[in-house]
Amino acid sequence: MSAIVSAPVRIPRSIWALGGVSLLMDVSSEMIHSLLPVFMVVSLGASALAVGLIEGAAEATALIVKVFSGAISDYWGKRKPLAVLGYGLGAISKPLFALAATAGMVMSARLIDRVGKGIRGAPRDALIADIAPSEIRGAAFGLRQSLDSVGAFLGPLIAIGLMLLWANDFRAVFWVAVVPGVLAVALLLFGVQEPERKSGARRVNPIQRESLRRLTRAYWIVVGIGAVFTLARFSEAFLVLRASEGGLPIAYSPLVLVGMNAVYALAAYPFGKLADRMSHTDLLAVGLAVLIAADAALAYSNHWTWVWAGISLWGLHMAMTQGLLAAMIADTAPEDLRGTAYGFFNLVSGIAMLVASVVAGLLWDQLGASFTFVAGGLFSAIALAGQLALRR
Repeated sequence: MSAIVSAPVRIPRSIWALGGVSLLMDVSSEMIHSLLPVFMVVSLGASALAVGLIEGAAEATALIVKVFSGAISDYWGKRKPLAVLGYGLGAISKPLFALAATAGMVMSARLIDRVGKGIRGAPRDALIADIAPSEIRGAAFGLRQSLDSVGAFLGPLIAIGLMLLWANDFRAVFWVAVVPGVLAVALLLFGVQEPERKSGARRVNPIQRESLRRLTRAYWIVVGIGAVFTLARFSEAFLVLRASEGGLPIAYSPLVLVGMNAVYALAAYPFGKLADRMSHTDLLAVGLAVLIAADAALAYSNHWTWVWAGISLWGLHMAMTQGLLAAMIADTAPEDLRGTAYGFFNLVSGIAMLVASVVAGLLWDQLGASFTFVAGGLFSAIALAGQLALRR
C-alpha cells in the first residue's frame, strides 16, 4: 500500500488580501515618509533632533494605542472593524501632509496617521494568527511582511518619478498618496473574511489581573527581546539623512527606502518559512549580528558604497526578525488574548522606539552621524551578548 502524502497547507485567501491591504497602504505612506525627513529639513527648516522627536513620538503613539485596540478586539471578539477604522484614519491623514506649513503640522499629521496604525496593528496581527493554521504561521506573517515591504519600495519609486516629473514639488506628491490609501480601505472592507467567534464563548475583560496572569513567562521573554531589538534599531529616517549627507540628490532620497524594502520584501517570506522549521532564538541572534554589520557600514563612511551596503543589511535584518517576532507572540499567547498580547508587545516596543529615536537625534546633532551608528552597533552587540548568555 502506498503511503498517504498530505497536501501542503495553503495560505488562506484572506491572508493574501490582508497583505494586499498592507501593500497599498505602504505605497501611500512611503510616498510621503520617504520624502518627509528631507522635506522637513529643507523646506521647513527642522533640525535632526526635531526629526527624531517627531518620528519617535509618532511611532511610539502607534505602538501604545495598539494596547487598547488589541484588548478591545479580544473583548469584542471582532478584529476587522477596528482594522477598518485604523486604515481609514491612515487614509484620512494623507492630505494633511500636503497642507503642512510647519513642523508642528507635520507632527499632527504623523500622529493621526500613527493613531490609525495603532488602532489597526494589534487586531490585524491577531486576525492573521486567527486565520492562519499554526503549522504555517511563520510563513503567513512572512507573506504579510513581504507584501507590506513591496508597497514600501513601490511608494518611494513612485515618489521619485513624480518628484522628477514635477520639479521637486513635495506637496503634489503628497496629494497623489491619498489614492492608494483609499484603495487599501476598500480592499479590507470587501476582500477579508473574519472567522466567526466560537459559539458560547464568554466575554472576559482581557486586561483584568486574572486574564493577564495567563500571559506566560515565555510570552514576556518575547516582549523583552522585542524591546531590545527596537532600542538597537532607531527610525529609518536616519538612513535617509545619512544618504543625503553623502550627496544623494533630494529627488532621489526615496531610493534609500526603496533599497531597504526591496531586500526586506525579497527575504521576509523565505525567512518566515525558515522560522517554521528552525530555532527562533538562533534566527534572532543572526538577525542581531546582521544589524551590527549594518551599523558598522553606515558608521564607517557616507560614501554611497558603504551607505547602500548598510541599507541592504538593515533590510535583511528586518526580514529576519519582524515576522518571526510576530509569530513568536502568536505561539506563546492564549488564543483569546492575542490582541492584548500584541498590544502589550507593541507598547513596550513603542517606548523603546521613542527613546531610541530621540537619542539618535541628539547624538546626530551633537556628535555627528557616524557616532550615532556606532552607538547603535554597540547596543546591538550588547543585546546579542545578552541573548547568547541567556541560552547557556
